[in-house]
Amino acid sequence: MAARIISGTEIAAQIREELKKEIAELKDKHGVVPGLVTILAGKNPASVSYVTGKQKTAHELGFYSIQDDQPEDISEAELLKLIDKYNKDQKIHGILVQLPLPKHIDEKKVLNAVDPDKDVDGFHPVNVGRLMIGGDEVKFLPCTPAGIQELILRSGFETSGAEVVVVGRSNIVGKPIANIMLQKGRGANATVTVVLLCPAALDQ
Repeated sequence: MAARIISGTEIAAQIREELKKEIAELKDKHGVVPGLVTILAGKNPASVSYVTGKQKTAHELGFYSIQDDQPEDISEAELLKLIDKYNKDQKIHGILVQLPLPKHIDEKKVLNAVDPDKDVDGFHPVNVGRLMIGGDEVKFLPCTPAGIQELILRSGFETSGAEVVVVGRSNIVGKPIANIMLQKGRGANATVTVVLLCPAALDQ
């Protein structure tokens, strides 16, 4: 099979249009407005750009959306208290804590504090376990791996029985996409090999 470029821009536009219709139906039929909060601690330029883009898209799609900006020196206790507030907020269905966090905050403790059923990044250990099990157990998939699978599906590539190579073993992309491609079902059911980026990666 000849290689071809997959246009993420075109597929993303298709998905946005589909989501607009789904969200409108949720509002009309059930009176439900999807709620998302993005929590940003500090002013890391890449993180600011990233959460701003997420918020812009959420508003365009019709979400109830909050961007909660916090100072770089927010304490770990204050951040955990903030997450607890949104865990209990019935208007909020998804919580996204933007990484990386300031160095004085325990990232694992913060991610584990998010209600697994609101953990839209899929980083909580409960959701990692759900991903391993697959099927109906899965609530949220990590966004980049989920996007990769969606690009494959919508481009018509057959993955069942295919040899798939995943470069890198990060918790955010490498490990999740490897597990996704191992599952039974469309856009998966593959034989997966994970390779490291370079010898230096052995220390990571």
